[in-house]
Amino acid sequence: MADTTFQITKEEFKLFHKIDRTLYYVLVIDLLRDPFESMQTLALWIWLERTCRCKDVINKILSLPHFLINQLADEGATCLKCIENNRFLSSTYASDIFLTQNLTKKGLSLLFFHQNRDSATSGIRKIVNEVCFNALLDIMEKALKISFEQTLMERNMSMVPPPGDSSLIERFSQLGNGCDMSHLRMKGHNVPDEERTMFVTFSKGYPVAEWEIREFFKSYFGDCIDYILMQEVKTHEQALYARIVFVMPEIIEFILKDDSKAKFNIHGKHVWMRKFVPKKGNSFIP
Repeated sequence: MADTTFQITKEEFKLFHKIDRTLYYVLVIDLLRDPFESMQTLALWIWLERTCRCKDVINKILSLPHFLINQLADEGATCLKCIENNRFLSSTYASDIFLTQNLTKKGLSLLFFHQNRDSATSGIRKIVNEVCFNALLDIMEKALKISFEQTLMERNMSMVPPPGDSSLIERFSQLGNGCDMSHLRMKGHNVPDEERTMFVTFSKGYPVAEWEIREFFKSYFGDCIDYILMQEVKTHEQALYARIVFVMPEIIEFILKDDSKAKFNIHGKHVWMRKFVPKKGNSFIP
C-alpha cells in the first residue's frame, strides 16, 4: 500500500493556530509584554484547555478588553512561578488567581499549580516546542525587533556625536543601508581581534545557535560580524558561552554605550554580552 503521509506547510500550521496567534499578538504587540514569558503563558492556557478540560480558554480571553487580558497574563506569570520554583510560597486560596478561576470555571488555585508542577512543566515545554515556536516565531521576532529598536532609540537620543567625527548612529545607519562592508572589514582587520570581541553567555536550558546570533545582528546592523567562536561541547550538549568578533570595535561601543554589559533576547532566549577581556598568557584563538 502506498504511503499516505501528509505534510502540513508552515502557513497551514499558522492558519490552524490563528486564534493562538491573535492572542499572542495582543500580548506582545498591543500590550508590549515580554515575548518569551508571553509564549509560556499562552502555552499554560493551552495546557489548561487540554489537560484540565477548561473549554475555550483562548477564545474567552480574546473576548475580554485588553486591561483584563493583561491582568490574566499577570496571573499566568504567577502560576508559572509556582510551577518553576519548588520553594514558591503557594496558597490554598483560589482568590489569588481570581480571574483565572472565573475564566476556567474550575476551582484552580496556586496550590494546584504548585502540586502539579512536574506534569505542568513537561506539558508546557511540549506545547512551547511543538506549537508555539512553529506558530508564533514570526510574531515573536517582530516584537523583539520593536523592543530592540525602542531601546536603540532611547540610547540614540542620549548620544552626542564627538566633534569632528560622524556619530555611531550615522555609522550604524550606513551599515543598515548597504555600505561597503568589505571596506569596513579591511579597516577592522587593522585592529586586534581582542579589541573587536564581545563575550556572550547563554541561559542553561535555552541553547542559542551560531546562526541565530548572526541573523539577530544582521537583521539590525547588516553583515557586521567577522566570525564567532562558540564554546566547544560534546554532541547534544549546550554551549553556554561564545565570542563574537565584530568587523570594527565601534560596534561594541554602540552596544554597550556606558554600561559594562548588555542583555538581549534572541528568539525569546536571554543573552548577556560584555567586552571580551583576554586572560594574561592565554592566546585569543583556542
